[in-house]
Amino acid sequence: MTGIGFELLKTDGRARRGRVSTAHGAINTPAFMPVGTAATVKAMTSDAVKSTGAEILLGNTYHLMLRPTAERVGQLGGLHRFMNWDKPILTDSGGFQVMSLSDLRTMTEEGVTFKSHLDGSKHHLTPERSIQIQHLLDSNITMCLDECTPFPATEAQAASSMRLSMRWARRSKDAFVERPGYGLFGIVQGGVYADLRAESVAALSDIGFDGYAIGGLAVGEGQETMFTVLDFTEPLMVKDRPRYLMGVGRPSDLIGAVRRGVDMFDCVMPTRSGRTGQAFVRRGTINIRNARHAHDERPLDEECGCPACRNHSRAYLHHLFKAGEMLGPMLLTWHNLHYYQDLMAELRQAIEDGRFEEVAGALEARLNEGDIPATEDPLAHLKVKPAKPAKPAKKESADV
Repeated sequence: MTGIGFELLKTDGRARRGRVSTAHGAINTPAFMPVGTAATVKAMTSDAVKSTGAEILLGNTYHLMLRPTAERVGQLGGLHRFMNWDKPILTDSGGFQVMSLSDLRTMTEEGVTFKSHLDGSKHHLTPERSIQIQHLLDSNITMCLDECTPFPATEAQAASSMRLSMRWARRSKDAFVERPGYGLFGIVQGGVYADLRAESVAALSDIGFDGYAIGGLAVGEGQETMFTVLDFTEPLMVKDRPRYLMGVGRPSDLIGAVRRGVDMFDCVMPTRSGRTGQAFVRRGTINIRNARHAHDERPLDEECGCPACRNHSRAYLHHLFKAGEMLGPMLLTWHNLHYYQDLMAELRQAIEDGRFEEVAGALEARLNEGDIPATEDPLAHLKVKPAKPAKPAKKESADV
């Protein structure tokens, strides 16, 4: 096998069930990739991440370039060995930081010069250097260096940005070292403009990649606009390669994007939310810090098999967050990642069964129902009720 393999196993409408093959194992799609920016999924061990059902993680070129450096990771045996993860890894190219750290970088045709957010040191990232870093990290799926076009952007701004990314895509492809079980993805850009997205798809298809990502979305345009862009972009894309929607998202985003033919996703939302007390459940979201959970003996989600739901009550999780105990963010992160993997498994099964719209519609309806508060305070019988005020004494008659 040269590069990575992709087998399209079943379709149901535009929804796709597939399998990506890499040197470190297979990825069943649709798939959600937990984000391990700095060689760690925050608040999780590698074994814990594995237990959620995740088959691939995402690492970040920019952050690992700064610390501990790609050269050091390479000397220590690569990212899989470094972080004790023996399954596939995809690495972002640093393109998102071109947008998110725009105040700390300068950009030319050659590449991007970043001023480190850690110590102010300067680091030059070109398409060639980004590919070299990802090679040192030993990532199974390497991403081309691109400019993540911000939103809003005029059509002229989006066109200039996209065409720079396409020139960088060619340079990235030329720099990539082909080997069995390792692949390179191109990134479709073009903002919210249909003609620019079509131009980008054509340019990348002409170069030829192992997979194709859709970038420049989930950057503030809103879900409706994101879905519109997918509606006019996905039908143009190569059918026999995986499609990856970068930086997405909420459960409703994932369902809607799978409906539109997307195979792979990543987002910091389940881990970041877990650290701040928000849990994703089948009926929407829960803020475990809310006082209404203080006496609630129920699990976060009765249908979830994660350790947080299997072993602990909402009341206990509420206590952990109110007490500032680190176990709280760990358990909620574990739950969120477990829920995301459960969601993707359910969507995969629905496509296999030819019931995608039926299942997706039911999932979306439940998400919109919202959480059901406990019907009563289970500890109410232990609370001391305030005494009733004594009735005033009757006045005696003056005649007595």
